[in-house]
Amino acid sequence: MHESCARVRFLCGFCLSLVFLAAPASAQQLADPNFKPIVEHPAYTKNFPRVLFDEAHNNANSAVGSHKPFADLIAYDGYHVVRNHKSFNKETLGTFKVLVIANALGAEDADEEGADKSAFTDAECDVVRDWVKGGGALLLLADQAPFGSAAQNLAQRFGVDMSKGLTRDPANFEKESGIEDFIVYSRENKLLVDHPITSGQNDAEKIVRVIAFSGQSLKGPEGSAVFLKLADTAIDMIPPGKDVSAAGRAQGVAFKFGKGRVVVLGDAAMLSAQLAGSEKRPMGMNYPGIDNQQLTLNIMHWLSGLLRER
Repeated sequence: MHESCARVRFLCGFCLSLVFLAAPASAQQLADPNFKPIVEHPAYTKNFPRVLFDEAHNNANSAVGSHKPFADLIAYDGYHVVRNHKSFNKETLGTFKVLVIANALGAEDADEEGADKSAFTDAECDVVRDWVKGGGALLLLADQAPFGSAAQNLAQRFGVDMSKGLTRDPANFEKESGIEDFIVYSRENKLLVDHPITSGQNDAEKIVRVIAFSGQSLKGPEGSAVFLKLADTAIDMIPPGKDVSAAGRAQGVAFKFGKGRVVVLGDAAMLSAQLAGSEKRPMGMNYPGIDNQQLTLNIMHWLSGLLRER
């Protein structure tokens, strides 16, 4: 009886998450207009690091759309955000410190044929790889398929494997949501791993609890650091519906690559503040009782070199 009830609860929550994910972008990826980022002590008050936010690859998330809260937050922190509408080449990336790519697609919309095809040409992938190797920093955000599929060839340039399946954890999800793919990472459940990103510069920046709001699992290259570690109870639902264990995988990895740095997340919403569905439920930095806003700042601080290895 207990297993039956748990299965029903999962299916109800899973269907709710699919409503969020399958709805047209204009309906489901709405930035929370009431979210006001607060940065009491900006990291940069001069020599503002330039951040290129990609919008040239059918991105479902833009700096003026669902990820406006992200762009606003890091701007308050002293980063200079520029929206990108060009293919990646040496000239495109040349003057920037950080490149942000959020949910690129192989077609205009997620439900179109070809959406799961590569969003980037091989030449673009090589350019980004070489730019990072020379000292650039990449923040790559990719949800489950079609987004994971569309970003896979770029991720492979850095040795990152994307499951592309929807990841859930029946033991470590946000119980109030009832959605098993809203996964909690905390000091208490030991899935939030010590790293400069989770420790910050001081106790005020220390991360205690974050939530990933649906997404896929990742496997970083050898030597990479996992800071959002999936539990052995985590499961990837690989289309068209096969369940595979996600044990040993993660939803957040960080590593140095040549002279540069890379952070890859299997969920984009955790670094924004969105309202989902007709009920306008908070998803991201606006969700109560979590440290996703500080996580966002710490990720950017690590990528721009403010946070160093200890």
